[in-house]
This record gives sequence, C-alpha cells and structure tokens, in this order.
Amino acid sequence: MAKFEWLHPVSIAGTLLYALIGIIVFWVAFIVIDKITPYDLWAEIVEKQNRALALVVAAMCLGISIIVAAAIH
Repeated sequence: MAKFEWLHPVSIAGTLLYALIGIIVFWVAFIVIDKITPYDLWAEIVEKQNRALALVVAAMCLGISIIVAAAIH
C-alpha cells in the first residue's frame, strides 16, 4: 500500500491547504497590481477590449502563479 500514500486524508488536506494558500496569495498579488496601476484593469480589458493589456496581465498572472507554486513546492 506504499504507492497510495497520497490518498491519506492528511495528504489530501495538506494539498488542499497549500492550494488555498496559493490561490489567496495569487489573489492578493493581483489586487495589489490592480491598485498600483493608474487605471482599472478590469474595465480596460473587458469594456475597452484592450488586448495588449490583457496579454500583459495574463503574463503577470502566469508569473505570479509560477512564483507561488515554486514557493509552496
């Protein structure tokens, strides 16, 4: 049964906890980036259809996600 160690409730709870921490850190980082920009990111991307800004924000999101994943791992 050694190959099913990841099925233990403690392992699953730890995985869910780290996932939740990662999501919270990502969300806070995105809010901070949104607050320090001189305009509303959501309105600029959704309402004005600014695709260049959407690509920059997407790259930022991927970068933050990689950093959070590396920190948690």
